[in-house]
Formats: sequence, C-alpha cells, structure tokens
Amino acid sequence: MEGKEEDVKVGANKFPERQPIGTAAQVADSSKDYKEPPPAPLFEPGELKSWSFYRAGIAEFIATFLFLYITILTVMGVSKSKSKCATVGIQGIAWSFGGMIFALVYCTAGISVTSGLFLARKLSLTRAIFYMVMQCLGAICGAGVVKGYGKMLYESQGGGANVVAPGYTKGDGLGAEIVGTFVLVYTVLCN
Repeated sequence: MEGKEEDVKVGANKFPERQPIGTAAQVADSSKDYKEPPPAPLFEPGELKSWSFYRAGIAEFIATFLFLYITILTVMGVSKSKSKCATVGIQGIAWSFGGMIFALVYCTAGISVTSGLFLARKLSLTRAIFYMVMQCLGAICGAGVVKGYGKMLYESQGGGANVVAPGYTKGDGLGAEIVGTFVLVYTVLCN
C-alpha cells in the first residue's frame, strides 16, 4: 500500500523541468481546455529557418509602418488646417492613435507585443530582437513615406510629433504611456 501512495505523489507532480517560477505547486486542472506551453528558450537557432519567424517579422514591419503612416498624417492634417473645425480635430487624432492600436493589436496579438511576451518567456531573445528591428524599420519607412509628401510640410508641422498638453509635464505623459502599455500587454497576455 505504501508503494502506491508514493506513485500517486510522484504522478501528481509530473511537470516539465522548465516550469515558470511559482507553478510547481499547481496541479492539473481538468476543467481547462488548454495547456500552458513551456517557456521559450533564450536562443533558438532553429527559428531562423522557419517561415513563421519571418512572417511575424513582416507583420511587425507592416503594423508599425501603418501605425506611423496613419497617425502622423492625421496629426499633420490637423496642424496645417486654418480651422480646427474643418479637420478631425484633437478627438480625431486620439481616435486615429487608439483605432490604429486597436486594429493592429487585434490583427497581430497572436504574433507579438514584443517586450511583454519576451519578459513572460513567450518569445525567445532571437525573435524579440528581430521583431524590434522590424518595428524600427517599419517606423522609419512609415515616417519616410509621410515625409515624401513634402519636406516643407513635414518640417513645418514638426514631423507630426505630438507634444504633452499644457499643464502636464513630460513625466505625466511618460506615466500615462507606461500605464497604457501595461494595460495593453496585460490584456494580450491574459487572453
């Protein structure tokens, strides 16, 4: 009888070696219809040969490109207008940023929210660096296409850059960005 009790104890604790911290005490829950995958390795050389790796990089590039392209043009359109009533206005700028983030996260959430997924060990370092490079390239190309519409217009409108509203400090703006990014990453990781 004692041998059977030991088998039960060992059988209930069969978790892979690479378990996230704090999950060793969890027991299998038969009510869950999914199994949490093990953490991603830090470096996975095999990824460099897979199409999904490059497909995800292309998605990062296109998403960042579209985000910068749409939002910068919206800001510049409002800035150059003589009458704010003739444009989408400040609310339109907010909607362009929020709408683009919503659409792009919805389209690419299964692929990336890079830093949060990396810290949660859902992405390898190889993939995270590749995504960041593709995001930077997409941002450069998106801003470059907007600048291509007219260098004078681009420079006179400050490149479409947003500034913190009067009465708020840059620290307030940074804090709002941090909280918003946390909510976004938390939402993606918990779904």
